[in-house]
Amino acid sequence: MVDVTKRGDEKIESMLRRFKKQLQRSGVLVLARSKKRFERKKSKNLTRRSAIKRSEFRKERDYLRRIGKLDSQAFKQ
Repeated sequence: MVDVTKRGDEKIESMLRRFKKQLQRSGVLVLARSKKRFERKKSKNLTRRSAIKRSEFRKERDYLRRIGKLDSQAFKQ
């Protein structure tokens, strides 16, 4: 949980700004938004297939880069 206390004669707007910054840095908002909707876990077969597709794409991209048909800056990860 994010905790912000008022500093001396600090304005409410600046305190609210500090609170928002700390909230973003802590990752609480991202976590809350991700838990907003339920998502089923992927099946093992589906995760395997997606991993195989990713590795094939990487191999093809590396091959094209080696033979000079793909610019190295085009698909930077």
